Amino acid sequence: MKEESEPSGNPILGDRIRGLRKRRRLTLSQLAEQSNLSPGYISQIERSLAYPSIPALVKIASSLGVTVQWFFSGSLEVPAAERGYVVRAQNRLKIEYEKGFVDELLTPKMSAQVEMIYCRMPPGSESEEAYTHDGDEVGFVLVGALDIWIGERYFQLAPGDSFSFSSKEPHRYRNPGEVETIVLWAISPPAF
Repeated sequence: MKEESEPSGNPILGDRIRGLRKRRRLTLSQLAEQSNLSPGYISQIERSLAYPSIPALVKIASSLGVTVQWFFSGSLEVPAAERGYVVRAQNRLKIEYEKGFVDELLTPKMSAQVEMIYCRMPPGSESEEAYTHDGDEVGFVLVGALDIWIGERYFQLAPGDSFSFSSKEPHRYRNPGEVETIVLWAISPPAF
């Protein structure tokens, strides 16, 4: 189990994980055991000393009985008439992961049957460990290149290419290029 970290993490994400863990009356060791991660790694995330990998956050969310969507954070200053209908670019809720991945939530309702995510991947970054979750996914490569593994299948994608798969199939991806890759994802139901 590889658990690399960045020099500092997201304080809001760490606080949300710690707060939910405590509300669930779980010790750090219990959460670590349930999520198959080390207590030290989870502690670093909770104390904002590390960003989680995408698979690690999926495991933590599952162990805490929520979806990854629960951990998105950002500005919620939305005019009343736009709430539940519009997401302004400057108000997108975000999650930052290790290796520089950033997911921005594009859907305005957490209760919708589909979630859209704007994913930014730095050059050379990858989710080294395959992961699964409930739902179905479709994606569209807006910028850059994307290598994606779905089960035993491997695909090389370029701008304008799209894909679809069951999220229950192990999947991982990387940006093999020298420029940022941007992918628009849609997941239904919002189980990520």
